[in-house]
Amino acid sequence: MSKTVIAKYTIAGETFEVFVDSDKAYDYITGKLQDPMSALEVEDVFKDANKGDRQGQDKLKKAFNTEDLSKIVAIILKNGTVPLTTEQKNRLLEEKRKQIVNIIARNAIDPRTNAPHTPQRIELAMTEAKVSIDPFKQASEQIDEIVKKLSMKLPLKFSTVRMEVTIPSIYSNRSYGLLKQYGLKAERWLSDGSLLATVEFPAGLQSEFFDKLNNATKGAATTKIVSV
Repeated sequence: MSKTVIAKYTIAGETFEVFVDSDKAYDYITGKLQDPMSALEVEDVFKDANKGDRQGQDKLKKAFNTEDLSKIVAIILKNGTVPLTTEQKNRLLEEKRKQIVNIIARNAIDPRTNAPHTPQRIELAMTEAKVSIDPFKQASEQIDEIVKKLSMKLPLKFSTVRMEVTIPSIYSNRSYGLLKQYGLKAERWLSDGSLLATVEFPAGLQSEFFDKLNNATKGAATTKIVSV
């Protein structure tokens, strides 16, 4: 059990913790493992794992809209905090750095020439600007702050899209983390429990966003572009 760590996820003031194998959790987070249950050490969800206090089924149902342990563990691992070794953090940091560089290279241009920047030039500018990357945050969630720092060293022009998203109540909690990853700017809970949210992100990420949103809501969400 020496590699066992506690993965933690908090939503709406409630905490959900699971015991996982740190190596397998890392492999799942980075896409090397497809089954979240393979990382799980104890088949229970806790509100305080150290004390052995289990979370109530009603809280699980409300937070995750499911009682399927596999789906719950997947959300905790992807959206929560997982303690990793220094080596794992360094590898994750490097992978996250590459993702961010690719997003910028895909979506930004040099306004002086209207030509894209090469990944090599972007990486050099990130080093010069002393950009900090959080290995645990989604790449898309960090882009805005990174671009602000990067723009001091590298002329950049981004095209962004602002979009309204309506999510039925049955999928709202499950999709909330996704909305935060893609620049949640405003939210309003409707009388029927649906969530009306406004997100803003680089226009080049629209296809990626739609794919993830459709997957999280089984195609039940509706979207409307407000501005580009």
